Amino acid sequence: MLLLGSSSPTRASILKNSGIAFKQVGCDFDEDTLEYTVPKDFVYHAAMGKMQACESCFGLDLPILCADTVVTAHGKILRKAKDEAEALELLKLQSGSDVAIITCMAYKSKSKMFIDLSQTVYRFAEFDETDLKNYIESGEWRGKAGACMVEGFCKPYIKSVEGLESCAMGLTVEKILRWL
Repeated sequence: MLLLGSSSPTRASILKNSGIAFKQVGCDFDEDTLEYTVPKDFVYHAAMGKMQACESCFGLDLPILCADTVVTAHGKILRKAKDEAEALELLKLQSGSDVAIITCMAYKSKSKMFIDLSQTVYRFAEFDETDLKNYIESGEWRGKAGACMVEGFCKPYIKSVEGLESCAMGLTVEKILRWL
């Protein structure tokens, strides 16, 4: 049993589907205070900030697993969109482009700590305007880094992929399974 320091339903689903027993808790960490412009630096410090917040709140009676994910395109960090206009802007940057999705996860127990920084790169075809409009109106992009949903909206537009889909979904479970 571990504490998942994340309110993400996708991360919870990944753990559940992998047969990992967990209790999901939210941890108070404000990513907006981070001023890193290099995507890997940002995601690392966000994950570590979440870990520190969870450890302060809950201790290490149960091991803690925290993660953060960023989407990058054209050298820009694409954060979670605040509204439909921003989601559309972020998705247009990804349309017909190479998009890197970077996840940093940290696992900590009383006796060990594991940190993984993984990247999955997608080459997307141009997004269809009607599909894009329907996706924006659906609201499924809310809470997703870069408004990107590789297991949903973006899936039919994937031309190639290098890396693990679980990384792109927010938790590189294949790597944490080795530690549990």
